[in-house]
Amino acid sequence: MGSDTVVVIDGPGHLLEGARQRISELENLWSRFLPDSEISTMNASMDWVRISPDTLTLLDHSLTAWQMTKGAFDPTILSSLVSHGYGESKTGAPGRTALSQAPQRGPAPGPTGIEIDREHLRVRLHDGTGFDPGGIGKGLAADFVASEAVAAGATAAIVGIGGDVRIAGSAPPDWVVTVEDPMVRDMAITELRLECGAVCTSSIRSRTWIDDGEHVHHLIDPRTGDPIVSKIVSATVVAGEAWMAEVLCKAAIRSDPISALSFLDSVGVDGLLVDVDDLVWRTPGIERFAA
Repeated sequence: MGSDTVVVIDGPGHLLEGARQRISELENLWSRFLPDSEISTMNASMDWVRISPDTLTLLDHSLTAWQMTKGAFDPTILSSLVSHGYGESKTGAPGRTALSQAPQRGPAPGPTGIEIDREHLRVRLHDGTGFDPGGIGKGLAADFVASEAVAAGATAAIVGIGGDVRIAGSAPPDWVVTVEDPMVRDMAITELRLECGAVCTSSIRSRTWIDDGEHVHHLIDPRTGDPIVSKIVSATVVAGEAWMAEVLCKAAIRSDPISALSFLDSVGVDGLLVDVDDLVWRTPGIERFAA
């Protein structure tokens, strides 16, 4: 899932190691780069696949996200993503995505091709449908781990997975989340302070590579199957849960800055955007999180 940060405050000593083990457990379930994960098994087969309750929750949240963003977030972009060259892990760890058929570029087929049998905890992907847990998996994992640590007795838990940060309980007042400038390496735009909730950032400047001589990135437009072309370089969202903040970041990037700010306000969250001219756009409410 990328680099991890886990901080457990005022809880039993075993919670920190337990949180790290839980992240590893979720990665083994959800990584599309691990051949034995439940997600890889789903994507490599068009038959029914048994899944865990955790994976069912991931699927349900992904469907909710698709509905909430009216398709701006779509978990079925996998075939186009792989066809553009993101079939192997880009975190340095070995791993390759397995699909039931050759990857194809084009509009995402949509979640109607995801058939879920909740009674028997199993799922079947229809022909042409692949599932990419992507950022929503990182965000949901952070939500799980942080909230579970607090439920087990911690005063607060701060979990960062691949840049998605979830704070559960009541964080110390000096704890801040740094928002980095996507245009200038090692430069911060601002610092955000929140007692609980989530901060997630997505950027077209992260996870980039060359495909057929062109510079491409990992954020795919579900309407076309190609990397998003946008005036927005990065989006940061503050929300109650990391899975939602992650989804809304990606939906915002697909738009122009004014429309994206209006969208974030309409769903009741705050955020900031950086455009191609390095201008920073903010929702009015983001100032209440200023450190």
